[in-house]
Amino acid sequence: MSAKYKNTLSAVIVLICAVAGLGQAPPEIKAKLDVEIKALTQLSTDAEIVNAVKAHNAAAPSAEALAMTNDKWHTLSVLDPFVRATAKTPLSEYLKTKKKSDDTIAKVFVSGADGFKVGYDAKTEHWTHKGMPKHEVPMTGETWIGTVKVDDSTGQPLIQVGLPVLDDGKPIGSIVVGLRVDKLR
Repeated sequence: MSAKYKNTLSAVIVLICAVAGLGQAPPEIKAKLDVEIKALTQLSTDAEIVNAVKAHNAAAPSAEALAMTNDKWHTLSVLDPFVRATAKTPLSEYLKTKKKSDDTIAKVFVSGADGFKVGYDAKTEHWTHKGMPKHEVPMTGETWIGTVKVDDSTGQPLIQVGLPVLDDGKPIGSIVVGLRVDKLR
């Protein structure tokens, strides 16, 4: 595949992702959602998050991480050593404190530039969100807002918000926060 074709294809994918992530909040929660997003933007430059993503991006992924697929990830138990290894990182512990400090947050996870998980408060539905708007839009420096849906991992109606993790203003990863719709009404 030529470099010109790859660049054009990448631009089209980013455009589609950006359009897919705009203006999807129901009107009845829009005002409270905007306030919550404004408060959450501090996570984009939070030193604990930025440093963990920078370290992740600088390290070569393990063979197990490279071989992991979303289908395989979905079948793994929370007790699986690979799942537990990420669940017990300092970043994961830090994200759990962030979640506890805001009862609107139902879930939170951080991905590196490669889309692989760097940390989470609880096992996510996917190992990688590479190619999905919730990761790709933040990687352009923009905020992504999903639609309200019942989350498989929490059983609650949530609206996910994807924010860039920024290092000196440059996106180096993404942070996705699942917000409880009942707390935004």
